[in-house]
Amino acid sequence: MVCCGASLASRVGQTISASAGPAQVRTVPVLASCAESVRALKPAVVLIGITPAEARQVFSIIEQIRAGNPHLAVVLLATGGSEALAVSALRAGVADYFSEPFDETALAASVQRLLHGAARFPAAARTDSRGSTLVGSSAQIRGVEEYLTRLAERDVTVLITGETGTGKELAASMIHARSRRRVHRFVPVNCAAIPETLLESELFGHESGAFTGATATRQGLLQTADRGTAFLDEVGDLGLVAQAKILRAIESRQVYRVGGKQPIPLDLRIVAATNVDLERAVEEGRFRKDLFYRLNVAHVHMPPLRERIGDIKALVDYYIEELNRSCGTRVRGVAVDALEALQTYDWPGNIRELKNLLEAIFVCPPRAQLEMDDLPAHFLRRLERLRRLPDAERHKLLEALTASQWNKSRAAQMLKWSRMTIYRKMAKYSVHPMPTRPPALRGRRSS
Repeated sequence: MVCCGASLASRVGQTISASAGPAQVRTVPVLASCAESVRALKPAVVLIGITPAEARQVFSIIEQIRAGNPHLAVVLLATGGSEALAVSALRAGVADYFSEPFDETALAASVQRLLHGAARFPAAARTDSRGSTLVGSSAQIRGVEEYLTRLAERDVTVLITGETGTGKELAASMIHARSRRRVHRFVPVNCAAIPETLLESELFGHESGAFTGATATRQGLLQTADRGTAFLDEVGDLGLVAQAKILRAIESRQVYRVGGKQPIPLDLRIVAATNVDLERAVEEGRFRKDLFYRLNVAHVHMPPLRERIGDIKALVDYYIEELNRSCGTRVRGVAVDALEALQTYDWPGNIRELKNLLEAIFVCPPRAQLEMDDLPAHFLRRLERLRRLPDAERHKLLEALTASQWNKSRAAQMLKWSRMTIYRKMAKYSVHPMPTRPPALRGRRSS
């Protein structure tokens, strides 16, 4: 660990060295020398102490430190700190922030936790997360993953579409993790959660005094993602004014902070995601056509879980193993009847709903394997209601197939289903195509 700056950091460093060992704690009294010392010493954690006069200087130093190792844990200790400084510190990627007076026991515990995490997950392992993968072996999901890998190699804007809970953010993070930008930050932005009045400040940042309450200059989320990837989630929920501002930033590759006069250049990749049909939104005047074309350079569609039923067992096994590790249990897979129930359900909430269901089950974990009796009562009630619908759905399917002369692609278009859903429903309801003509009768040749 390296302790930089004010005597505050040195004092805390001495406290920690009593338990960690003096050879593991180095002190750099001059703040300006911090970045250079970090590059030379390659510590697991950096502790920076600052006075009020150093508050502005420290963020450029943190940026220099993180440029060399974006995963390095930095803890900031401030004399005369403020809420604005704390927010700016966390936005700059600081792992933890303490303002004097503080509990030195809590600080020591935080540093020890960060040191322990660095030992378990060294920088070389954390910087290369290209092993991330989509769970499942269906042709659909393997095709998606192959396309994501190809997209990662090309620095183009990507639009990811799909229903809620299908894994759009995972897909975006995989593109980032397999790209040349992976050593820099992946910054998710939930566009639906930002009020339109705060959008410019959140995305582009603001200068000190730009508006009431702006007591310090703040870096926007797009600048935070510089040289990395900005993930604009729920972009279809943005209003037209917000869309125009984002379009300008994407086209010009620069932003102006609120209250600022100097452009801030950006070098980043944009990945956007939505569960909205943007083409229809463009036709209805709810989404800008020019922004749609800017975002839709490459398009990835995440299939709903009901169209990849064959992947449910792999997903269940994956989450059971994950829950075993976090809960200290030894549940071994899922029983046949319970799996059949999970595969019959239509999963409107997709993978997120499946994960939430399994987490609810593990509140009182199964003893050996996940059985039918372990499925929650509310899930079984919904499943029973769903099982009462087959006659109507089977009739709708037969009508579409008959009208399309059993052309499955045309039937899928009529029902707004995928071809895979057509095949799955045909198998589910035992629907088989009728022969177009009776087979020729074989008789004896007349002599």
